[in-house]
Amino acid sequence: MSMRGVKKADLPVKTCVVCGRPFVWRKKWEKVWDEVKYCSDRCRGKK
Repeated sequence: MSMRGVKKADLPVKTCVVCGRPFVWRKKWEKVWDEVKYCSDRCRGKK
């Protein structure tokens, strides 16, 4: 799934399982987006 040429408003959004805040797809998560559950390393450490 390539995100090239996709407007910021159209990027996929997930909700962090720790803090409950929404976060948006990032290039660094391109290959692991299905496994991403936390918005940050801080929340991942709190799980």
